[in-house]
Amino acid sequence: MPVRRPRTLLAMAPELRSRLLDDATARRLREVAELDQEFVLDDFGGPAAAQALAEAEVLLTFWGAPTVDARALAAAPRLKAVVHAAGSVKQLVTEACWDRGIAVSSAALANSLPVAEYTVAMVLLSNKRVMQLREEYRRFRGRRHDWHLRYGRVGNYRRTVGIVGASRIGLRVIELLRPYDLELLVHDLYLKEDQARHLGVRAVGLDELCRVSDVVSLHAPELPETRALIDRRRLALMRDGATLINTARGSLVDGAAVTDELVSGRLHGVIDVTEPEVLPADSPLYDLPNVLLTPHIAGSLGNELHRMADSAIDEIARYAAGLPFAHPVYREDLHRTA
Repeated sequence: MPVRRPRTLLAMAPELRSRLLDDATARRLREVAELDQEFVLDDFGGPAAAQALAEAEVLLTFWGAPTVDARALAAAPRLKAVVHAAGSVKQLVTEACWDRGIAVSSAALANSLPVAEYTVAMVLLSNKRVMQLREEYRRFRGRRHDWHLRYGRVGNYRRTVGIVGASRIGLRVIELLRPYDLELLVHDLYLKEDQARHLGVRAVGLDELCRVSDVVSLHAPELPETRALIDRRRLALMRDGATLINTARGSLVDGAAVTDELVSGRLHGVIDVTEPEVLPADSPLYDLPNVLLTPHIAGSLGNELHRMADSAIDEIARYAAGLPFAHPVYREDLHRTA
């Protein structure tokens, strides 16, 4: 139990409050923070919001929270911390927050776990050609077939997996894949060779990674310099039958180029993020047998939201006890994070 309970204001889309905070997490939050459990802001304008902001010491934010800009800060003279119960704070925290010295925390690490788990599952299933086998088994229903003859080259033994981006998620994927009989490659401009060796991976250039990997998995942040990082030329470098996994951001891939490759059947795809976020109804990716297309669900979904809530509540407890955040966000790091 913290020494005190800081006045905490919930800022998020109101309909998401019950999804983020189940009974157990709501009870924990009441133990560490003083708050009006029913008052949830999705707009910092208006007299009711102004009164709530005037008393708030901590903002507990989630998806749908309004931007914490200079106007919001002017209405919140006691505000000392923003604790985000989700991943990126780029669309939430403004320069005004940093200028005022607001402490910022994010549950990005908690959100990275399900993405990494999803990625590992897709790596293993892709090398096993599970999607393709499922489709063929449907066509052969009721008849015996020599699957070992037709799929004698599939499997996860000594396959090469290329990780693009030694981010929180990328590092977790590496950790989870380490016990398997796989060769792990990584490309990250900020990862030094000695760090790669310590991780048990080999650092390579992106072209080489694309050229030799059986699976290429994207975990780089969305930045101007990463836009269309996987372009038509790099897609052409990938081996026939290789798999591209994108659980990062749709902008990292040239959408038209990857669609052409997947329609041709030369590559396989596990695509969880696209640009635009929802593809048009006539996109061929919905129906291709060599593509697993999912609606941005690799990250926290369902009860996994409570892990992010628990992370945020832990941070509020640390703040209340006068301890530094375990998962701080720093102004100088934002330029190279998601």
